[in-house]
Amino acid sequence: MINKVVPDAQAALEGIADGMTLMLGGFGLCGIPENSIQELLRRGVRNLTCISNNAGVDDFGIGLLLQTKQVKKMISSYVGENAEFERQLLSGELEVELIPQGTLAERCRAGGAGIPAFYTPAGYGTEVGEGKESREFNGKMYLLETALHADFAFVKAWKGDTAGNLIYKGTARNFNPMMATAGKITVAEVEELVPAGELDPNQIHTPGIFVQRIFQGEKYEKRIEQRTVRA
Repeated sequence: MINKVVPDAQAALEGIADGMTLMLGGFGLCGIPENSIQELLRRGVRNLTCISNNAGVDDFGIGLLLQTKQVKKMISSYVGENAEFERQLLSGELEVELIPQGTLAERCRAGGAGIPAFYTPAGYGTEVGEGKESREFNGKMYLLETALHADFAFVKAWKGDTAGNLIYKGTARNFNPMMATAGKITVAEVEELVPAGELDPNQIHTPGIFVQRIFQGEKYEKRIEQRTVRA
């Protein structure tokens, strides 16, 4: 029986090194690989290129890695909740590639599907399209966008089994499924780890074939990025 379980985040990040490109799943602070980020922080690896929809907030998520200057470049869609990110961007300390959200998701999906590039209308005629090949289809202009890949992809799921099959819950099913397919090594941290065969095959979102290492996470904070309550 295939068993991809490792004991903890420390074992899951074996082989991580300076200068690598990482994918980190999540949307805002929902469904982010909290344990893996803490281990990256502990190890102190530097000059990282991080592909993530968000840059976390100042004191949580990828924001922690920005504070310690471990990130060289961010490839993201939305970064408006992080003051330290803004400071590093404006001062020239951090390289940033901002991508339309749908394009970012599709570039990750294409990387996992073996598609080297694709055309999209998003960003044509804006700064996003500068220096990129464009082509007309049916009277509409499109930009050529290339696939994204990573040395490590870190995803967070609700449930997983020992063979690496994953189920995401609610909004955590955002960038995690696409990124899980596009890493040379995909590390999955889960809230609940069960034996192979216990998950309903019809409910699995990421098949275990895409996952190399899986572990049960702990002490999830599950912070809310912008808490809104009724008056």
